[in-house]
Formats: sequence, structure tokens, C-alpha cells
Amino acid sequence: MEGDQIRINKWLTPLSWLYGVGTEGRNALFDAGILKSRSFRIPIINVGNITVGGTGKTPHVEYLIRLLSPQYKVAVLSRGYKRKSKGYVLAQPETPVEEIGDEPWQIKQKFPHVHVAVEANRCKGIERLLADEATRDTEVILLDDAFQHRYVKPGLNILLTEYHRLITEDRLLPAGRLREKASGRYRANTVIVTKCPRTMTPIEFRVIEKKLALMPCQDLFFSTYAYGQMKALFHEKEMQIHELAATNVLLLTGIGNPRQMESDLKPHVHSVRSLPFPDHHFFSPEDIADVYRAFTQMPQPRLIITTEKDATRLQIRPDLLHEIKEQIYVLPVEVQIMRNATSKFNEKLFRYVHKNPKHRSLAQRKNHLKA
Repeated sequence: MEGDQIRINKWLTPLSWLYGVGTEGRNALFDAGILKSRSFRIPIINVGNITVGGTGKTPHVEYLIRLLSPQYKVAVLSRGYKRKSKGYVLAQPETPVEEIGDEPWQIKQKFPHVHVAVEANRCKGIERLLADEATRDTEVILLDDAFQHRYVKPGLNILLTEYHRLITEDRLLPAGRLREKASGRYRANTVIVTKCPRTMTPIEFRVIEKKLALMPCQDLFFSTYAYGQMKALFHEKEMQIHELAATNVLLLTGIGNPRQMESDLKPHVHSVRSLPFPDHHFFSPEDIADVYRAFTQMPQPRLIITTEKDATRLQIRPDLLHEIKEQIYVLPVEVQIMRNATSKFNEKLFRYVHKNPKHRSLAQRKNHLKA
């Protein structure tokens, strides 16, 4: 059920109160115009969250890329969490994952035609995208995880909240996992409840709608994951999930919250053992030893399933034994909008991009909304 993974460290509540004073004060300064939010004459769509990790930002950014890039030149701007570089970096196909972070690297590998850049200062990053010769053809900018970066005012602000950890049921850091109070959701144009079970009933949708209590001007959507064909990480073999009925699976993840993925796998395999690591985790030699130990203790037939994001960090490990490498498969995920609302969601995005002043010249293009 919704909110079933929320654990509150009540003894840390006094620290959460102090943290809340700081975040509320900062937001008040932006709301009063003392701290300035900057707008740009280009469509900017932010995909972010209030919770620390695990809401599925990257798959949703990829959804927007698939939707918009056939008609517009798309750029993705991220801070590049846990990267080793500093300042602005424009990703190239050969850029190492350590230089830009796992999520930007994954996006660049999957969508080489899209500009992907990292810069902690989003205003500077946008300026570079618009000014540099290599990227000045950008027509739409997708901000990855900039909901709290209020120095940029996106034209469309999309907030993600996970089904298993609704923001209205959570608490501020460090007692909970909220970066700011759940009331921050009212800054969003659109809220998406992510990682929903496919078996949700109409009453469950209504319960969540009531809990979130959005304003009439805000749109609420629900999304789930569709799983693609698994591909071996270190060789060319592919397989479908339905081929694993007799297989014991070690689910190796560093994505914040693998609960829904584990639940989705269980009906298709003999057994699932989850080996979770923190979000964006770079695997150490000790971690690789733990993986080997857990895998070899499992009965045959067995294999390891991991995510696309984790694969970016596994494939740079020189200490993976051949026995392990041969059995690692990557399970790709794609977002699906639920409740027959895909057209409504897509049209909202196209309408925003098409109406932006910078793209009045694009009005002569075939309008997707009239197609």
C-alpha cells in the first residue's frame, strides 16, 4: 500500500525542526523576492523531488527525451552527483562516468543525439548551453533534480513522489527523508506519483489524491514501470523476464529504493534476493566481495539482475570475476503513465514547449497537438 516504506526516526525530530527552520527561511526569501529566481527565454522543464533519492527521476527524464527529441533539440542539465570533476562539463560519448556522474552518463549513452551537461550552478549551466557553439541549437532544457534549486524558475515544474513513500506521510531530514516540508509540492505545476503497482484500484487512486490535496491548477498523474528485454552487461546475450521462471535472482541495486522492482520480478522468477546499496553508490572491492559471496551461496540456476544506472558503475570495476561477469544482466525500465492519461500528459508538455516565445519560429512546424 502507499506509504508502506516510511520509517521515521522520531528521536531525531528536534534536529528536523531546526532543519525545517532553515529550509522555510530560504524559501521565504525566494517567495519575497529577496533571493531572485531567474527565468530564461527557452522552455525549461524541471523533473525533481522533495525526497532524498529513489523517486525515479532518470526514467522520467528519459520519458521526456523520447517524447520531445523527435521534434526539438533537447539538452539535459544535471549537477552530476558524486562526479569527480568541477564546474561545467559537456558530456561526449567517450566521457568517463566518473567525470559526469552515473545518471548523466547513462542518458548520454542511450541518447547520443541529446546534449547532456553537468553544472552545480544551474544558471551558469543554462547560460553555457545557450551560448556555446556546440549547444546553442538547444530548443528545450530538461533540468534533472533542481526542485530545490530555486535560482532558476522553470516554465514547467514536475515533482515526483514515490507511491511507497508519499511526501505527505514523510518527515523532514534527518528524522525522515524530506529535503523540505511537503507543502513545497504547491510550487509544482505537475505532480507524478511514481513506481505505482499495476494492480492499483480506483479507490487507491482516490485515497492518494485526497492525501496530496493539490490545488485545482495542478495536475496529478500516476506512473509505473514497464520492463524491457534484459541484456548481458559483459557479452551479447539477451533474454526476457518470462524466461526466468526456474531461476534464482540476485537483485543488485544502488537506486535508493528497489522495493517495487523486487515486487515486479517475484511473479516471474523462482526466487529473488535483494542486495541493495545506497543511491549512486560506487562499488568498492569489499562490495564486490559481498556480491560474489551472496551470488555463490544461491542455488543453481542463478543470475544477477541490475539496473541501467548500476551497470554504469559495475562495468568500470576491474575486480569483477569472470564467473560473476558472465551472469550480470541489465533490466531496462521505461515509464508508463497510468489511468489512460498518457495523451493528456504528453499534450501538456508539447503545449508548453510550443507556446514558449523563443520558439515562435517553430510554429510553422507540424504541430504535434494537431496531428
